[in-house]
Amino acid sequence: MAAQHRQQATPAGHRTPPVHTDPRDVPLEAALVALGDPVRRSLVRELARAGEWERSCGSFDVPVTKTTLSRHFAVLREAGLLEQRDAGAKRLNRLRRTEFDARFPGLLDLVVNEDEGG
Repeated sequence: MAAQHRQQATPAGHRTPPVHTDPRDVPLEAALVALGDPVRRSLVRELARAGEWERSCGSFDVPVTKTTLSRHFAVLREAGLLEQRDAGAKRLNRLRRTEFDARFPGLLDLVVNEDEGG
């Protein structure tokens, strides 16, 4: 079982496809670190409400720069929480809830149902 896989090659001129980590290969510590940041928890909550492939990277209202937001998405991908795919000029996001729940039952429920103030 490979820990990571690449999306299919993109046409010339497009950005490099994201690398995804299979949740089965993620240690608990990495999952907890990824979910330990309040911005990343906010992204996870928004994705949980969005459904399949409905949120582009630029549609999240978080108080960070574009570069920092990209890093947050990378951390979530590396922890097996996020899958991304390119759709034209947009990069769409999907929470890998089913796969992540199979690896860490109940952990995402704690984050998604967390009180925004806490």
